[in-house]
Amino acid sequence: MQLLYSWFRSRPLVSDTLWAVLLFLLSLLEAYAERSPGQVLLALALCTLLAFRRRHPDFALWAGALLAFLQLGFAHNVYVSDMALLVLGYGAAAFGNKWTSRAALALGLVSGPLAFVAFSNAWIDKPSVMFFSVVASTPFVLSWVLGRFTSIRRAYYLELEDRAARLERERDAQAKVAVAAERARIARELHDVVAHNVSVMIVQADGASYVMDASPEQAKEALGTIAATGRQALAEMRRLLGLLRSEETTGEYVPQPGVEQLPDLLEQVRSAGLPVEFSVEGDPRPLPRGVELTAYRIVQEALTNARKHGGPEASATVKIRFHDSDLAMVIEDDGRGASAELVTTGGEDGFGHGLIGMRERVGMVGGSLDAGPRVGGGFRIEAVLPLGSVR
Repeated sequence: MQLLYSWFRSRPLVSDTLWAVLLFLLSLLEAYAERSPGQVLLALALCTLLAFRRRHPDFALWAGALLAFLQLGFAHNVYVSDMALLVLGYGAAAFGNKWTSRAALALGLVSGPLAFVAFSNAWIDKPSVMFFSVVASTPFVLSWVLGRFTSIRRAYYLELEDRAARLERERDAQAKVAVAAERARIARELHDVVAHNVSVMIVQADGASYVMDASPEQAKEALGTIAATGRQALAEMRRLLGLLRSEETTGEYVPQPGVEQLPDLLEQVRSAGLPVEFSVEGDPRPLPRGVELTAYRIVQEALTNARKHGGPEASATVKIRFHDSDLAMVIEDDGRGASAELVTTGGEDGFGHGLIGMRERVGMVGGSLDAGPRVGGGFRIEAVLPLGSVR
């Protein structure tokens, strides 16, 4: 039974046609009893409109109203086929446009008095005539009200479907944004870890191979630095992998580096052959975790680029200033520097992508970054990180 109902519901033209045929057959019986050919034509026209009331609700209403006025003018009674007028009024309220719906209500209100005047010999000014006129209009008004409720319910369901589709699109868009942000964050972390530590290992390996025969002790020291740097890189890689696998396992890995770990980073850079001067101004104090990591990664990337692109005679300076509302950082080197085109487009070895990562990190904490070649040679990076509240 439910399948049959669903089948007819999905095919409204079929169901409307069946109801129209049933009403037409009943009208034929009435017309046969009264020997009225005109009644057959009226019933055929009304039942045809009934079959197409959903596809063309506006035309069906106005055509039905025209037939009703013709019946008032030339007929002498109400017929069974006039039940189609109730359904046409319902269809106009449920599926027609705004003006057709209002016209259906107006026609329903005047249908009772007009029919009573046309088919009754009573005087219109008698109270009983007025009462029965109003009663005669009631079925048409109720049909319109039912159709109006159907229209409102259908609009409500359409709004729910549209809202659900819109929420689904927004959810998909937010998921894509979250995935892109997470990929960018992981890319920044991997770039910082890999670029810095691997470059240190390469420099130390080259140095060890160069002094292997002449100074075994220096070669041994370089190999120790390589091993320590490799272990540090492995620890950070394991931390990143732990973050990817599960949030519950992050406690097993080393904490995020911050400003307090900068001396260890600078010592590692010095051991790789890049002299670095470090100075701190202001009163050091705890920083928000995001600012801590951002400051560390900016210094790490800046010194990595200075070591890779500054040349063998380059040196660098790192200055950190603690202000009341922000943390200012300046990292400079006196090496060969880089062209503005290389800074903006990047190179085959990835230079430029690190600067993109810096800007992304600084933007995430609401700071500003200025990076570019220095006048007279070298490279300068200046960043200002707002402190906000410490978490």
